[in-house]
Amino acid sequence: MHKLRIIYLILAIFSILYSVVIYMVGSGTFSFVIWIAIGIFLGFLYLMEKKNLWQAVPSIVRSAFITVVIICLAIFTICQVCILSKFFSKGEPGADYIIVLGAQIRESGPSVIYKARLDSAIEYLNTNPDTKVIVTGGKGSNESISEGDGGKDYLLQQGISENRIIVENKSLDTDENIKNALGLVETTENMTIGIVTNNFHLFRGMLIAERYTDAEIMGIAAFTEYQYLPNNMVRETFGILKDL
Repeated sequence: MHKLRIIYLILAIFSILYSVVIYMVGSGTFSFVIWIAIGIFLGFLYLMEKKNLWQAVPSIVRSAFITVVIICLAIFTICQVCILSKFFSKGEPGADYIIVLGAQIRESGPSVIYKARLDSAIEYLNTNPDTKVIVTGGKGSNESISEGDGGKDYLLQQGISENRIIVENKSLDTDENIKNALGLVETTENMTIGIVTNNFHLFRGMLIAERYTDAEIMGIAAFTEYQYLPNNMVRETFGILKDL
C-alpha cells in the first residue's frame, strides 16, 4: 500500500504540473481544469491511504466508490480504443471532397493543431487534383477572423487554387463544422468525403459525419505533438460521450 500511495502522489503532482503546461498553451479552452481535477482526486486517494482513512468508511460506500471508479475506467478505456482505431488513417485516393475541421486561428496564422490539419489536407489535395476542400469554423472571441477564412488564406499561400476551396465560417463546434460543411456539398451518387482532423479527433469526426450523410466517409489523420496528446485524448473522451 505504501507503493500505491507514492504512485498516487507522483501522478497527482504530474497532473497539476501538466495542467500548467496546458494552460500556458493559451488555446482558449478550459481543458487544463480536467488535469487539476484529476490531481485533486489523486491527492485525495493519497491522503486516504497515507492516513489509513479507508477503514473509517462504511464498506458499502467503499464498494460503491470502487465500482464507480472501475466503470469510469472501463468507459475511458473503450473510448481510447475507439480513438486509436482511426489514429493512423490516411484516406483512400479519389475523394470528391475533404472537410478540414476548424481550430484556433492566431494573429500569426493557424495554431499548431490547425496547421497540422491544413498541411495534411494540402498533402492530399496535391496528389488528388480533382478533390475540393471545405475549410470550416466560425470566429471565436479570441480570434481576429473566422477559422474557415483563416484556413482558406493558408491554403492559398501554399498554392492551392481558389476554385478548389470552399469556406464554411459560421460553425462554433465540431458538430456544426461537419453539418454546415455537408450542406455546401453538391451531392452525387457514390460520392466519397474525407474528414481531415488531428489523429485524436478523427474517430469522433467520422462518427458525426456518418450521422449526417449517406456518402462514404473516410478519415485523414493529421499529426499531433506528443506532449499534447494526453490532454487531447482525455478531452476527446468527454466529446465522444457528449455526442453519444
